Order: sequence, then structure tokens, then C-alpha cells
Amino acid sequence: MAWYLYKLGRWSFRRRFAVIGLWIALLLGGGVAALTLSGPTSDSFELPDIESSQAADLVKDRTGVSTDGAVARIVVQAPDGQALSDSQPEVAAAVEAATTDHVVSAEDPFTAGTLSQDGSTGYVTVTYDRQASELDEADLSALDDAVADLRDADLTALVSGDAVSVTELSHTAEAIGIAIALVVLAITFGSLVAAGMPLVTAVVGVGIGILGVTTLSGFMELSSVTPALASMLGLAVGIDYALFIMSRFKHEVHEGRDHEQAAAIAVGTAGSAVVFAGLTVVIALAGLSITGISFLTQMGLAGAATVAVAVLVSLTLLPALLALTGRRVVGGRIPGLKNRDPEAEGVVTTGRRWVELVARFRWPALLLGLGFAVFASLPVLQMELALPDDGSKPSSNEARQSYDLIADTFGPGANGPLTVIIDTAGADDPAAAVDEALAEVSTVDQDVAAVVPPVTDPTDPAAVQMFAAQLQQTQFAAITVVPESGPSDQATKDLVADVRQALSGLEGETGAVPYVTGQTAAGVDISESLAEAFPKYLVVVIGLAFILLVLVFRSILVPLKATLGFLASVGISLGATVAVFQWGWLQGLIGLDAEAPVMFILPLLLTGILFGLAMDYEVFLVSRMREEFVHGREARDAVVHGFAHSARVVTAAALIMMGVFGGFAGGSDIIIKTIGFALAVGVLADAFLVRMLIVPAVMSIVGKHMWWLPRWLDRAMPDLDVEGESLARRLEAESGAPRHVADTTEPPTGPDDAKHLAGKHADS
Repeated sequence: MAWYLYKLGRWSFRRRFAVIGLWIALLLGGGVAALTLSGPTSDSFELPDIESSQAADLVKDRTGVSTDGAVARIVVQAPDGQALSDSQPEVAAAVEAATTDHVVSAEDPFTAGTLSQDGSTGYVTVTYDRQASELDEADLSALDDAVADLRDADLTALVSGDAVSVTELSHTAEAIGIAIALVVLAITFGSLVAAGMPLVTAVVGVGIGILGVTTLSGFMELSSVTPALASMLGLAVGIDYALFIMSRFKHEVHEGRDHEQAAAIAVGTAGSAVVFAGLTVVIALAGLSITGISFLTQMGLAGAATVAVAVLVSLTLLPALLALTGRRVVGGRIPGLKNRDPEAEGVVTTGRRWVELVARFRWPALLLGLGFAVFASLPVLQMELALPDDGSKPSSNEARQSYDLIADTFGPGANGPLTVIIDTAGADDPAAAVDEALAEVSTVDQDVAAVVPPVTDPTDPAAVQMFAAQLQQTQFAAITVVPESGPSDQATKDLVADVRQALSGLEGETGAVPYVTGQTAAGVDISESLAEAFPKYLVVVIGLAFILLVLVFRSILVPLKATLGFLASVGISLGATVAVFQWGWLQGLIGLDAEAPVMFILPLLLTGILFGLAMDYEVFLVSRMREEFVHGREARDAVVHGFAHSARVVTAAALIMMGVFGGFAGGSDIIIKTIGFALAVGVLADAFLVRMLIVPAVMSIVGKHMWWLPRWLDRAMPDLDVEGESLARRLEAESGAPRHVADTTEPPTGPDDAKHLAGKHADS
């Protein structure tokens, strides 16, 4: 493989204008396609076969009205000492103003019965027939006008709900990540030109990836989180992959290679590690599709495609840009920063001092690392999962203020009531079946604030007659259960189970089929589906990645160690997320001021993404150790030399990834914030605890046995030559002379240089 990548790097260097033009054309073409073909994204998390979704489908089939449309909740409060009824005409007019062609239902608090006991506060729920991303400007303007009219009448008016909470891609987060990456790259390379190379390639790669996802949204329904996730991953790995190749390029230049030869060798050697590192990320992300959960499949495939583009850009566009920039890429030094080669003989780096210390005290280092990993993972034992809601937003957010006002006035459960749908199509006596269901639901008294029957006033003959007619037509009835606890509280989840248990015998007794739905019920159902899919995902993805790593390292113990180390990183990441988001520790650092359960998709999503990224660092770090071992060093000495040569690049790569993910963690959207924070902590743990402490300690303890592989398996496996051993032999044979050290203050730059080596074997 190294030889073919070498040829690809050399071809890209020589045909720099064609390669650059091709990537620019793809970028422009993607932009045109995104502008003309893109469609809206979705903010909902749905699964077709869960009970809550079946209830929504039933209502839509019987009435033609979608129950999964956007919702806006307007809460109105009169001034101190006044009643809301004094402003009843103004409230009714505002509700009417909010009603557009896409509104399914909206009633003022006096008609809907959502008025506080003291009469000072009320709220109305505006339900739309489409999701938030599909609402047009007229819908949102009407909502804004209604709130403005209420405030003009000296009333407090706040609005919340997903109708006003559309997820958007945070370009500020990207800018923060790029700024941090630029600083790290400048310190690493000591040159602004060299630092700019990985940034340019990463921006091109993530641009093509995001434009592709945006275009795809016009042909299928995509989650609104998908573009942000693709941007986050594409930017992080794009910079890191180019950084790794760029670092090897500069080392080869310092060793005396001309720029074309150095670029080709860098792609052939470091590029091999990039290919396999990228493959592990792609496998981990694409593997999310085996869960059968549509929104996870979309996120995984979009992220995998963006990572694949980042790999291709690093292997082709980077050497083309190196050819274009010439000697400036190793010049233009920043005053005060050293531009030495950390891999040169005689250079004692901080990384070398660190690994020698770890190797000397390998057992204490291993025990210290494992002990900290276990301690930091303990909060996972108390992790609670739920759908994110407005209660988890910052207190300065209007939706959070609306949520809190409703919770304080009507109880937390008013923000997320449960809906019990009774399908009476198979009942002999539909009315009796509904009465029986109401009686069963009423037996549940734990965490129940109120049970609202289908007929709010059974003593009113007109209301009873209207309900009977509706039941005969639609063949279903709805019972509302208002919990005492909030939508994301564990008590509300327990209530869902209790209500379902109370109704478990209804079908056998009456022929009517009950369904429990609502925000909390949907979260419970999806969480159960994710829990069922998780073991299958782990077996398939980790199994495939394990096989890939066996091929790369030609070892059984190295992939096993890598996998176990990854589990430690996931545990630390989830533990920190629980401590910050659920327990409220140090929330001010990322702009939070409310405790809330962990986002329900995080464990599975984090496992997939972090596994791929963890294997990145494993490949980058350990491949260099294997290279030293294959080239004749003793096993423990190879660990020291390989670590010393690659630690600086891995450290820079980790800092860049942390910067990118940290930028997204500082955003306002709770979903993106949670993912960004968890990934930033996961990368911190994996790079600096697992790969920098535990890995060298374990490899120093095990020694040469770490590279053990059964002979029969060694003979059966293909030789991928990740270390570039065969490439080095072919280059030495074709050049006819060993490499020499040139004066790197005036390095050779291209085909016209007298020391140009690659021309001797062009197109070989």
C-alpha cells in the first residue's frame, strides 16, 4: 500500500493545478447543488415501530392530522394583583393572530382550561401540521406578532416549544475551532505557511461534505443535527490527517529530500496510517446503520462520508498545495518559535523525556492511569437518559423562562403531559372501553397531578353527545395524564411504565388497544430501542475494527489493548458528561445553569465516534513504534523511539480536536453542546491518559510479546506495509545511494533542482 500511496502523492505533486482545480470544481459544484436542491431538515427523533409512534400514526390515519408537528406554547401572565380575565379580549385576539393556515389547534386559556387557580397566569398550546423546519416565515411572524401584542397590553408573554427552537449549524463554533487549530499548528510547525496547509485542506473537505449533506436533504428527511455533526467531525479529522502527513513531509525535507520526494514519501508512509485511521472512523460511523434507527443511520453515514472526503483531500490536495507553495512552506518562520525537526537524531524532546519516565516506572504509571480511569467513570452508574427539552436551556433563553413559568404555576408536568390513545376499532362497546381505560388510568396515583378524561364535563349532555359522535367517526379517544414531575425526570419515566402496566389487560377485556405517547413516552421507547441495538453495534463495529487493526499492526495484543483503552476513554467521557450536565458540576464553564439528564442518543453516538477517533491516535502512535521495531530496534527501545517521534504530532492533533469540539460545546443548542463536550473530554482522556500513559506503560511491560502473531495467521494475512519498509527498499534500490542530509536552510524545491531524485523513476 505504501508504494501506491507514494505514487499517488508524487502524481498529485506533479499535477498540482489539475488536482487543485478538481477539488475547487467539486466545491463549487456542491455549492450550486446545495443552493438549488436542498430541502428542510427535521428536529424530531422518531422510530416507526415504537408505541409512541404507533399512536401518532393511528391519529393521523383516522383524522388526517399529524400529531408530530411543531408546537409553540405561549404563557401569559397578568401584572401583580390583576387577573388575566381583565385582558381576555386581548389574549383571545393574540391567539387568533397566531393562527395561520398551518395551525391545527390553538385556544385561549379560558376556553382550553389552562388557567392558574389564582387566575393570573394561563397558557395556550399552538400545534402545527408540520415540523419546525418546515414552518414558513408567515407562521413565525404570526407567532412573534401575537407575543408582541400581548406585551403591548402590559402582559408578560413568553413562548417556548420546538416551533421556536430550530437547530442551526454554528459557524461561530467552526471559527473557534479553526482559530485554536491555527495557534496549535503554528507552534507545531513554527511557520504560518505550513500551519495554513492543514487548515486549507480541512476547510475544503468539510465544505464538500457539508454541501453534500445539504444537497441530500432535498431528497430525504435528515436530522437537523446531521450537518453540524458532519462539520464537527470533518473539520477535526481533516486538520489532524493533514497535520500527520505535513509533519512527515517536514521531517523528510530536514533529512535532505527534495520537496517532491518528501511529499511522496510522506503520503506513502504517514498517508498509510491516515488511510487506516480514517477507515476505523468510517467503519465506526457507518456501523451506526446496523442499529436500524433512521436518524442515527443518517448521522453516521453523513459523518463517515465527510471523513472519507477528508482522507482523500489529505492524500491528494495537500501534496498539490505543497508543490504550489514551494520553499515557503518550510520558510516563513515565526519569530520566537523553533523550526527544528523533533525526529532528528540527538534531539531530546519533552515526549522522549516523558516516555522514558513512563517506561522506567511502568507499573506505577499503569496502575495510576487505570485507577484514575475507573474513578472518573463512576458517575456513569447514575446516568439518566432523556430527550432534551426547554428546561435544559440557559436561564437567559426565552424558551427556558417560559418553561420555568409554566412549571412554577402549573407544576413541572404541565410541560410534558402524557397522552393515552384508546383505539376502539376492535371494541364491542367503544364507550364502555373508554370508560374502562379511564378507570384503569385513574388507579395510578404515584406522580400523577391530574387525569383529564375525553369528556371534560360528563354532566353536560351536549359535550357527551359530541364525544360520542366523534368516537364513532374516528374510533379512538384521548386521555391526558399530567405528571407531577418534569418531562425528563425519572419519576415521569416510571409513570409511563405504570400507566402501561395499568392498561395491559384492556385489550383482552374490551378489545380496545391502548397506546401511551407524548414526549417522555417517546424518549422511553427510543431509549429502549437504542439499548437493544447497542450490543449488536459493539460486536459488529469493534469486531471489524479489530480485524483491521490486526492487519495493520500484525499483532493480536495491540488491537486488544487499543479496544480496552477505548472503553476507558468512553467511561471517562460519559462520567464527565453526567457530572456536568446531570449533576451540575462546573456548568458555568460551558454556559449551562440547569441540571438535566444526559441526551438519550449520546452513549451510542459517542461510542461510535470516539471509537474511531481513539483508533486514530492508536494508529498514529503505535504505527511509528512498530516501524522502529520492524527496522530492528529492541521492543522496549522501539516504544521509546516511536513515542518520541510521534508524541508531538499526536499531542497537536488532540489539542486541535479538543479545540474544534470545545467550540461546538460552547454553542447554544443543547444537543450539539452535549456532543461537543463529550467528544472534547473523550479526546482529552484518550490522547493524554490512555495513549500517552497507559499505552506506553503496557507496551513497556509486555515487551516483544506485544507483537506476537500466530505463524499461520501471519502467512495468511496480506502485507499492507503500513510502516513503508518495502517503499524504503524500493527507493533505495532505484536511487542507487543512501539518503544524505542537505542544508535545510535552502531546501531543494522542485523538478528543476539538481538533486531531484524522483525523476529517476518517474511513473515506475
